[in-house]
Amino acid sequence: MKIIVVEDEATVARRIVSLTQAVLGTKLTSIVTKQTFYEAKSYIFEHSVDVLLLDLNLNGEDGFELLKLAVSGAFHTIVISAYEERALEAFEYGVVDFLSKPFTRKRLRQAFERIVNTDKASHYLTKYLSVRVKGGLKIVPIEQVMYIKGAGVYVELFLKDGTVELYDKTLERLMVILPAHFVRIHKSYIANFEYVKMLHAENYNKITCEFLSGASVPVSRIRYKEIKDAYDKN
Repeated sequence: MKIIVVEDEATVARRIVSLTQAVLGTKLTSIVTKQTFYEAKSYIFEHSVDVLLLDLNLNGEDGFELLKLAVSGAFHTIVISAYEERALEAFEYGVVDFLSKPFTRKRLRQAFERIVNTDKASHYLTKYLSVRVKGGLKIVPIEQVMYIKGAGVYVELFLKDGTVELYDKTLERLMVILPAHFVRIHKSYIANFEYVKMLHAENYNKITCEFLSGASVPVSRIRYKEIKDAYDKN
């Protein structure tokens, strides 16, 4: 398990690291600490993370902007904060648990046990994606995405309202966290079958997927039977 701790007080950060090591033992593969939200966001964008341990208040900065990123990532978040009145708001962002400072090893263990139980039920499937916009991050509910087009190290999210958002993950990384009704239909496209109107295969040299909006994208000829079976089961 790969952990990132976001805490500006060095003494507290060391205690969190020590307790996490004691709780996880050999299950812990790496743990890093960051003192600012900027450092944390940069690290998350560049590295694979399983669990974020987050203090919501770092030197007066509000951690809810980082929670917007966390809610869309393929990782879990445990908030560790002295501000108990913000617990309800944090849970609205889908955090696994909220630990009030000071906390015990037993309480931290319970939080990690909730992650294990959540994994068994959800397999890291995400409900939101966060896209960068001017001035911060925008949360996009995954069920608003009709289809996704690969664009190098980025993808384009085509939403049901007709807008397009740029998202900084590859198709391969997205497929790990998307629900089952999101299907890779082409090397450059992922389709949300909830919005697919029809698969057109009159001419096997040109197979397309038509969406309820009228948009149409290509379908892999090699994988057509597999894709058609998945569509029929949806």
